[in-house]
Amino acid sequence: MSPHLVVVLAFDGVQLLDVAGPVDVLNSANELGHGVDYQVLIASVTGAPVRTSAGVKIAADAAYAEVPRKVGTVIVPGRPDWQRAVADQPLIDAVRQLAKRSQRVAGVCAGAFPLAEAGLLDGRRAATHWQLADDLARRYPDVTVEPDPLFVRDGKIITSAGVTAGIDLTVSLVEDDHGADLARAVARQLVVFMARPGGQSQFSARLGPRNPRSDAVRQVMDMIVADPGGSHRLAELAARVGVSGRHLARLFTAEIGRTPAEFVDTVRVEAARALLEGGTDSVELIAGRVGLGSAETLRRLFLRTLSVTPTAYRARFRTSRR
Repeated sequence: MSPHLVVVLAFDGVQLLDVAGPVDVLNSANELGHGVDYQVLIASVTGAPVRTSAGVKIAADAAYAEVPRKVGTVIVPGRPDWQRAVADQPLIDAVRQLAKRSQRVAGVCAGAFPLAEAGLLDGRRAATHWQLADDLARRYPDVTVEPDPLFVRDGKIITSAGVTAGIDLTVSLVEDDHGADLARAVARQLVVFMARPGGQSQFSARLGPRNPRSDAVRQVMDMIVADPGGSHRLAELAARVGVSGRHLARLFTAEIGRTPAEFVDTVRVEAARALLEGGTDSVELIAGRVGLGSAETLRRLFLRTLSVTPTAYRARFRTSRR
C-alpha cells in the first residue's frame, strides 16, 4: 500500500486529546494492519513547538509551508477558547492552504471554527461540541450546524463532536481506507467503540440542561428520567406539577429547546441504548421496558434519532466489546 500522509495542524491552546486521540488511532492502524502506512506529521504555522490548553508542549515536525505538496488527510483540532483560534489569521491561512492540497479534511471538536473561518464549511453540514453548536451557528450562518451527531460527513470534509469523538471519527477513516476488520482491531486495542454510529447523539439526556429556571420543568424532567418506561403524556405530566399542558409545552420549548414529547423520546432512546449494550433481552422486550410498546416503534425512533436500527446498534457495540 502506498503511504498516506496525515497532517495534524497544531497551534497554541489546542486541546491535547484532539491531537493525541487521532494520532493514537492511526498509530494503532499502522501496528495492526499489514502494509498500512499512515505517515503522521505534526505541523504548526511556523514549525515551532506549541503549548496545549492542558499546558503540555507538543513538538512540531515542520512548518505547514514545508509539508509535502500532496496530503492525504489534514486534521484540524480545536481549542476551548475558539475565539482566539479564529482571530489567528496565520492559522486560518494555514488551514485554507492545507485543505486545498488534501484529499480530505477532518475537524475535531472546536476545530470546526477554524474550518468555518477559512470558508471551508460554507454551504455544508457540520458538527462540533454540543456546548459550542449555537456559537458556530450564530457566527457562521452559511453552515448547517448539527448539534447531536458524533461526526458529520459532507463531501471531503468531516467534522466531529466534542473531544473523544475525534477518536470515533478517525476509526471511521481507518474503516474507509482499510475496511471494518482493521477498524475493529484498532477499536479493540484502544478499548473504544467500533465506529459508534456517526448519527448517535453525542451527549446524554442526563447531561443536558439540568437546571432550568422553572420548577415545573425541572420536576417533570426528573420524573421522566427516573422512569423512562412510565406513562408520560403531556396532560398527565402537566397535572403532576399543577400547570396546563399548553403552558408546560411552552416552558419546555423556551428553556430546553425541545417539547416534553421530544425529551421523553430522548430519555427512552438512552434507556434502550443502555439495555442493548448491557444485556441480552430481545428488542421487543426492551421496547416494552422503555415505554414504547413494540419493536417497530423502537426501530422507527432509533432510525429517526440515531440513524441506526436497535439491532445494528447492539451489533456494533458487541463488536467493540469482543
